[in-house]
Parts: sequence; structure tokens; C-alpha cells
Amino acid sequence: MFKKLLIANRGEIACRIIRTAKRLGIKTVAVYSEADRDALHVDMADEAVPIGPAQAAQSYLDIGKIVAAAKATGADAIHPGYGFLSENAAFARALEKERIVFVGPNPKAIDAMGDKIESKKLAAKAKVSTVPGHLGVIKDAKEAVKIAGEIGFPVMIKASAGGGGKGMRIAYSTKEVAEGFASSKSEAKSSFGDDRVFIEKYVEEPRHIEIQVLGDKHGNVIHLGERECSIQRRNQKVVEEAPSPFLDAKTREAMGAQAVALAKAVGYDSAGTVEFIVNKDRKFYFLEMNTRLQVEHPVTELVTGLDLVEEMLKVAAGEKLILKQKDVKLKGSAIEVRVYAEDPTRNFLPSTGRLVLYRPPALGTEGGITTRLDSGVEEGGEISVYYDPMIAKLVTHAPKRIEAIEQMGRALDAFAIDGFRHNIPFLAVLMRNARWRERRLSTKFIADEFPEGFKPPTPVGAVRDALVAVAASIDHLSNLRRRAITQQMYGEPVRFAERRVVELGEEAVHVTVEGGLDGPTVVTFDGEGSGKRKRKVTLATSWCFGEPVWEGTINGVPAWVQVRPILNGVHLTFQGVEAEGRVFTPREIELMGKMPVKVKADMSKFLLCPMPGLVVSLNVTEGQEVATGDPLCVVEAMKMENVLKAERDGKVAKVLTKPGDSLSVDAVILEFA
Repeated sequence: MFKKLLIANRGEIACRIIRTAKRLGIKTVAVYSEADRDALHVDMADEAVPIGPAQAAQSYLDIGKIVAAAKATGADAIHPGYGFLSENAAFARALEKERIVFVGPNPKAIDAMGDKIESKKLAAKAKVSTVPGHLGVIKDAKEAVKIAGEIGFPVMIKASAGGGGKGMRIAYSTKEVAEGFASSKSEAKSSFGDDRVFIEKYVEEPRHIEIQVLGDKHGNVIHLGERECSIQRRNQKVVEEAPSPFLDAKTREAMGAQAVALAKAVGYDSAGTVEFIVNKDRKFYFLEMNTRLQVEHPVTELVTGLDLVEEMLKVAAGEKLILKQKDVKLKGSAIEVRVYAEDPTRNFLPSTGRLVLYRPPALGTEGGITTRLDSGVEEGGEISVYYDPMIAKLVTHAPKRIEAIEQMGRALDAFAIDGFRHNIPFLAVLMRNARWRERRLSTKFIADEFPEGFKPPTPVGAVRDALVAVAASIDHLSNLRRRAITQQMYGEPVRFAERRVVELGEEAVHVTVEGGLDGPTVVTFDGEGSGKRKRKVTLATSWCFGEPVWEGTINGVPAWVQVRPILNGVHLTFQGVEAEGRVFTPREIELMGKMPVKVKADMSKFLLCPMPGLVVSLNVTEGQEVATGDPLCVVEAMKMENVLKAERDGKVAKVLTKPGDSLSVDAVILEFA
């Protein structure tokens, strides 16, 4: 086994690899850019080497700097993680030349499978089912439009060297092909240093199911079952699970056999993933092979009991696979969600900032149910505009799928993050979604279930009562504490009215609160509406002021409610529902009705930047007439290019930015006449 391992990556995957290396007694070396000087993976490693500026092209993608860091520290192996140089054959060859072991497949396999165009040709030659398409290099947008017309719409434009949703566009018309071709090439160039793209038929309403393969340097290849990754946004996975709830034993066996056959055909000798799209009749087509460790590998680890990083290290060191195909058993169900720094209410656009608060849920195994977190950040750290917006991966495992889903819902409720927008509320809502629970999935799941975009649900029913009760009880506990303060002025003890009005959004709920600091709090809801009876909600908790998550029971059921202090109340988040709960006395409500209402400024004449990012290009000039749908500006954030389009016909009055400008959220880009 190796003595010292350099991890040519950052974030959660670097931390994940370091943990396994330390368990195996291997010394570790981290590399870091200027933006990652204070990152967690730097602190975790035994040694750390700076490799340049924040831009990936000048640091994490610089082969010379990575090799130099390995030689300077005496590392005898390098694990590339995923992304960056993980599927770069030139990197593997450079290490081979320096007699440093690349913890991944051999360069020939990377060449064969890492190039999406060549891999499809090889798959077809190996009689693996493939999607119809044009596998040649496309010169320009005009040729792309012609090819798309021959294949038939809709089509998928994809980066040949791509992965992770980068350089991918779906086009339903010739106009969208022309726009998507330019964006795909640009993204591919900035993310992978290779701007080649190809076009294939887009299979509508498919499921995305992939097979995990593992090979050694002695010709042995096995598969470790499948993962379903159908829930995606912008062609990037959000939720993954193993095994797939859709496959039957016959289809699983057939897909596994094809994946293994393809891996053997190219002499594959590491962990890799063969991706398929599967239609409603369980007919599957080869999509691509990722010649690296996948982001979603933890779900496979939990259902097989294996450590895939350890297996990769053993294989790279020349060891034979001990595990045979017949020994692979899938136990239980595992679900992974990707926690992203993004705003689901703004079409999942990236969000950045400092992690003012970062409190994960309780981790470990209890009662046969496991909660795991793979993270590369810590409280006080910063989410940068330069890299992927993923904060962490939260994973649960249980004997049954529904149990893993329920545990994921509870864990998300207890996961407190503050400092910028993130997708935890969306994930919490998704875990309660009926279609998800009923296993009716496709890659269009998010678009189908949230056609108008994600909006936090309105508090109703039991969730609404829980939020009202928690807000009222926190206010009540605050009053009790103040009542107990010593050294108060002489006279009658301070008395607080037990009747309260809780403003939850636009709704005013009248309640009575009783209880003490040492026992449960009982919130009685006044009869709301004609003929309705009063009802009670009983809360028990050991929660203390200042804690970001209220943990306790509501009518005897365990609950986790995130609370943030605001004026006259708390901001609450529960099961993905977000609301402000402000608590007043009836007299305060009466007086508030006499206060003037502040009118919001009209911003309809401005194009605002929807996320922090860098202006790549401006498509308009002052005085130019624009029509609905016309591209106005391209903003890059976290390696993704976002085209901002006109929402209505109009005329550009002022251009207030220029290419190269760094913008914050809601910064003004253009003003319309």
C-alpha cells in the first residue's frame, strides 16, 4: 500500500478521501488555491501545498503544479477525486512518467471512455444499446442546426469531455440549437479545456440509472448494482438512491452484464460508472461512462458495505479483487441528497457567501437506520463563486426505502445552514412529495412537479399549527424568563397576557399559551370560524434560546423546527415550509392597524442579476429594441453560464455593467426605457 497520498481536489471529496487514507494509515497531502487557503481539506491533511489563484485553470487543472506538489512532498500516489483532472488521460500519463501512481483507470481506458463521442462508438461496437445521434465533431452552429434537424427534435447537445451537467443543453427548436451550441462549447472550454460537443436524440421522460463497476489490473471486473439519479435540475443530479425502485431483477442483471462487458472491452481497472437512460418499458440505452469515482458513490457503499475509495487504493496498488460477482449483495435502501448553495425560488441559481451557521443533524446509526454526511466545509467558511456550489451530501440508509425517506426528512429538518440561500427547504418538501414516495420518477420530475418553479409551500393543517405553536411557545418562554429576573423594581410583579396573536405570513391566529419553564407548554387555538371548537397543541422541549433548531415533541411526535430570531418573533422552517411567526398582544395588533404601510420600490424597469456571478458578455447596447425572449446578458457563476433573457418587449435605456464585472445578487445590469 502507498505511504503518502496527494489528493488533487478540494471540498467534500478531498475530505472524504483523506478520511479513508487516514484509516488505512496513509499520510495525506492536500493542494489548495488562494480561495481555499482556509478550507477544511487543508486542515485535515498531514501536509498542504498552495498551487495558485482561485481560477481552476490556474490551480486545480494545472497538471504541472499538481505533479510538482507530489514530487516536493514525496507522494507516491495521487487520487483525483471527481471533476477537475479525474478524467484527464494526459494527467494520468504525466504521473506515469514521473512514476507516481494514478488512483484511477489506466490512460487508455480514460481515452476510450472519457471521450463521450468515442465511448459511444465503442459501445455500439460492443453491441451495447446506444441512443441515436451524430458522433462526429461539429464545426459550427449552422452544422449543429442541420444535424439536429436530421435527428429530429428534441435533441441533447453535450460536451464530449463533459460531466456534472456542464456543457449540456436540451433543444426543441433550431433557435435553441444555435443558442445551446454556443453556450455548450463555451462551458465545455472553461470547465474541461475541450470545446468539442456532439448531438444525440433526447429521450423524453427517461429515468437515469447507472451501474457501478469495479475492475483490477488482473482482468477482473464486477458490478456493484445500480443507482437511480433521475431527480435532476439543469442536467445535474440532486437526489440519488440505491437500489433503483424501478428495476426488476432481469433488467438489473442485463444492465450489469452490459456494463461489465463494456468495462472489460477497454481494460478498465478501477472504480467507474456506466450510465444508462431507461424508458417506461425498462428498455435501456448507454449514455456515457464516467471513468472516476462518482459524487453519489456513498449510496452504493451503504447498500454493499464497501468503501469504494479503499477499493480504488487497493486496485491502484496492484491488489486483486477479492470480491466475486456472486458475493455482491444489496442490503436495504440508501438515499443521498446534494445540499447546494443555490436559491430554489430563483430557478436554483447559485448563491454564495459565508457560512454564518453550519449545524448538521445527528449522525451515526440508531435502530438500524444510518445518517451520514460527506462535507467539506465548516462554520465560518466561505462558498466561493469559482467552484461547484455543493456544500455537502446527506445520506440515509434503512432496511426499507420509505424508512430511509422518513429519516432523510427528519435529518433535513434538523440541518441548519445560514449565510446564503440553499436548497434544504426544497429537499425537505421533495421528501414529502407523493410522486417521489410512489417511485414515479423521470429526469423531468422537478420540471413536472414544480412547473412555475419552486415556491415554499403555504403553511396549512398540522404544519401550520406546529409553526404557530412553536412561535407562541418561544414568546411565552421568553416572557417567563423575564418575569423571573431578579433585582426588579418594587411593586406589582410583571404580568404578561396569556392571550396572543401569532401573525404567520398573512394570517393572524389567536391563541392562549400556558405552561412553565419546567414542563410542557400548551397552546390553545381559539375557535377559528363559525362553529369551530378550540384545540390544543402540547409541546415538550429542552430547547434553549440561541439554539438554531427547536428540537422536541409536538403532540408527542418528535419534531425539528429551525428558528431564527426576528423582530417580535422568529423565522421558522419546518418540513420545507418557511414562515415568519410574529407574536403580539391583541392590543398591539389593534394599534398596528393604524400604522402606515410601506410601499415597495418598483424595479420592473431594471434587469437584476439573479445570483452572484461574473458578466461574460452583453448582447445589447443602449437604445436597442428587444423582444420577449431575446438574450440580454450572460452571467457565469460556479462554472455554469446563465443566459438572462428579456421578459417582455422594450427598449434598453442604460447599460450599467460591462464584461468582466463581478456582480452581487440583485445588482442592476440594464435599465429599460
